[in-house]
Amino acid sequence: MRADRLVSLVLLLRQRGRLTADTLARELEVSTRTVLRDIEALSAAGVPVYAERGRHGGFALSPGFRTELTGLNHDEALALLTAGSGRGEQVFGLGPALASAMRKVVDALPEGHRATASDAARRFLVDPESDLLARRLVTEEVPGTTMIEVRRAVLAGHKLRIQYAATGRTPQWRTVDPIGLVTVRDRVYLLATRSGADRTYRLSRVLAAEELPDPAQRPNQVDLDRIWRERSARFLSGRDHITVLVRVDPARREDLLDTAQAVRAEDPDADGWLRLEVTFQDARHAEWALWQLGTDAEALTPQSLRTSLRDRAAALAARYGDPRPRPPGPARSGAGCGDAAASAD
Repeated sequence: MRADRLVSLVLLLRQRGRLTADTLARELEVSTRTVLRDIEALSAAGVPVYAERGRHGGFALSPGFRTELTGLNHDEALALLTAGSGRGEQVFGLGPALASAMRKVVDALPEGHRATASDAARRFLVDPESDLLARRLVTEEVPGTTMIEVRRAVLAGHKLRIQYAATGRTPQWRTVDPIGLVTVRDRVYLLATRSGADRTYRLSRVLAAEELPDPAQRPNQVDLDRIWRERSARFLSGRDHITVLVRVDPARREDLLDTAQAVRAEDPDADGWLRLEVTFQDARHAEWALWQLGTDAEALTPQSLRTSLRDRAAALAARYGDPRPRPPGPARSGAGCGDAAASAD
């Protein structure tokens, strides 16, 4: 751990020039005293780091000093810098490690490519916090200590003890055999087994976690993509789930997908709308989701959903109907069938 921090300290000084101890402490997430000890250790190891006194003083490296790191070509470095430019620091609690890795990537570039790649990466934005409609993405918070314990158990292959708060239930402690971690739409899931049975836990519902020394009962090789597909299919085939065929205005497609659990099919309709087959948690969930879209969507099947939406719309119309009695209009002679037909419409 300290060796990585020393490398990061050197890279910070190389890339930014003179920095104060306070600035280095913030970047490395340590105390100022730790930074001063690290500076002494670097000097003792022969790294040409020196202190400059005064108002604009700080620590710096002798000009021309360069660490020996494996080089990358421009596109390889750009790919890594772009991947790290979004909200990747939130995934699996690896923010400090990602920041350190990005510093090493930049330093590994040839002198002439370093500024070019950094500038290019700033021109790519991956997964911003809100979309064009200013809707903020909801990121579930997982305490850092919980994430660290879970991640350690997954990587070490040890059993894991977690306090889990399932929906509508009292939190309980349980011991599981962790298989892997999956992140989907900023939600992190732990794939595990418990007493040999498959289990999937949302990490935002894990109140506490403890890595145990006992080895986990799990295969040596794992295909997380296959396991996730299989568990998703089983989840979607639950008895309460409902599949809906719906027509939707293309402008509201993403709003529909934000509420649906899965999309089974999607085709263009004759009038320019889209026809989708989507799955919802249950009938109540489907009714709520389609109601949010108003006249921009139409449920085609099942008929029970169409009926519930129609009854809901009728109840709303009755509630907001004009409560004031209309005064009788003056009698008109010669009112024809056309007037009656217009009135009936």
